[in-house]
Amino acid sequence: MLARRIIACLDVRDGRVVKGVNFRDLRGAGDAAELAARYNAEGIDELIFLDISATLESRRAMSRTITAIAAQLFIPLAAGGGIRSLEDAKAALDAGADKVSINSAALLHPQLITTLAATYGSQAVLVAIDARGSARQGAYDVLSRAGTHLESIDAVAWAREAADRGAGEILLTSIDRDGTRAGFDCALTAAVSTAVRIPVIASGGAGALDHFADVFTAGRADAALAASIFHDGDYSVRDLKRSLAAQGIPVRLDS
Repeated sequence: MLARRIIACLDVRDGRVVKGVNFRDLRGAGDAAELAARYNAEGIDELIFLDISATLESRRAMSRTITAIAAQLFIPLAAGGGIRSLEDAKAALDAGADKVSINSAALLHPQLITTLAATYGSQAVLVAIDARGSARQGAYDVLSRAGTHLESIDAVAWAREAADRGAGEILLTSIDRDGTRAGFDCALTAAVSTAVRIPVIASGGAGALDHFADVFTAGRADAALAASIFHDGDYSVRDLKRSLAAQGIPVRLDS
């Protein structure tokens, strides 16, 4: 069985890391480069940098911030925010990212997924899906533009289409759980994970060590992303990995 990945997320606005609840009430969480260096030293498997205001401000992600973060890392870095074209993706990759994350632009122009995959390979293309809803309702809404615009497509259907168009991974965020620390939305994650044959990264709701075990088992996630519990020092990456290993979940442990 492949090792499950633990990923830290840096949501950046105006050059500083921020965190909120349900995509709102943002608060400062530290310096991006300093946090990247800390997580790299602690044994995080990957890092995702998201310039969360880039799309709303109609600009590409900040290349200087990507370069500053990449300089601290010996692990894969994904960068997203305002990537609307092949040129925007090239700028992020040239700045030091290993992958690009696309969200709103992929919904508006799905062919962009195929173009990026054909140019850089599917392994460099991460499609981010921000979803809300519940299994009881039988559907999950997709929102774009930092959670401000409701799309007319179901999250599971969009994940299938993104995979068919060449995406290498899905970054699946539960807006309902984001920042709540109430646990990942395992039903949502499982619905998407069973619908596609590419890795799914679960995001939104991490608040305790057991939440990660739940999303890797019940949620069938390939990777789990967290922000505030790492930023605030509630748990270390090492403690989390040791807890998962003790429960029989394969993870990469420091030698």
